Amino acid sequence: MDFLQFVRACGILINDYPPVGRWVRLPTEDHPKKRNGAVKWMGSFGFAQNHATQTDVSVWRDEAAEPAAQQEISRLAQAAQGQIAAGQKRAAEKAEWILSQCELAGHPYLKAKGFPDESANVWLTDDKTQLLCIPMRVGDKLVGVQLIDESGKKKFLTGQRTSDAAFVINNRGPAVLCEGYATALSIRAALTAIKSRYTLFVCFSAHNIGRLAKTLPTGLIVADNDASHTGERVAQETGWPYFMPPEVGMDFNDWHRATSLFKCSQALRSALLKT
Repeated sequence: MDFLQFVRACGILINDYPPVGRWVRLPTEDHPKKRNGAVKWMGSFGFAQNHATQTDVSVWRDEAAEPAAQQEISRLAQAAQGQIAAGQKRAAEKAEWILSQCELAGHPYLKAKGFPDESANVWLTDDKTQLLCIPMRVGDKLVGVQLIDESGKKKFLTGQRTSDAAFVINNRGPAVLCEGYATALSIRAALTAIKSRYTLFVCFSAHNIGRLAKTLPTGLIVADNDASHTGERVAQETGWPYFMPPEVGMDFNDWHRATSLFKCSQALRSALLKT
């Protein structure tokens, strides 16, 4: 397997060899419009990490490299892991500080998604930008935050851990996994309408849904109907029951806003009967 094949196996979209000796951010299969992938090519070895699916950096080695070169590769891989761990620690500390600056308030993104009366963590930055802040935790440990601006643009903190991270809305019921925060709000509205309890996991990516499903006994997945079919494929791989909106390009929040709450709630009722 050459370096490009290795990178693609990590779910990172790459066509050509990157410049030698520096990290390059690239889009991934599940998020082709973002740059969730990072690669570094050193000629006889290289590194790759899909931040949505990998906690650690994967290392590629040229099988023809001399033993001395293999030792150097191992040393550099350990150094890269140390840098990543330090970056994750800084991101977690920054996330804690950001959340300490937040107030519960409405936000333009929530209004646009059909929840004008919803309050959430909102950070007013020095330049008066309102950022909706969604805490991300692995278990009880805060690892980062998703920031959503007034136009709906989303980003994570530089260096933060995203794999295995979730935001949980716990109503002491069965696990329901989805990708996005607005999707979770629509699911909550539908389940509340049928008086069904839930424990909602906002997983932030389809691949993370698959990872978190492995840590839970069972539940329901509400997948995005994306053109790449990633959401459906991951849902099927878990073996869990799943529901997906009927139209390509829709997530559950899109469907909620396009149809009635009654129709959404009845669809979830039927899906939950399979759990």
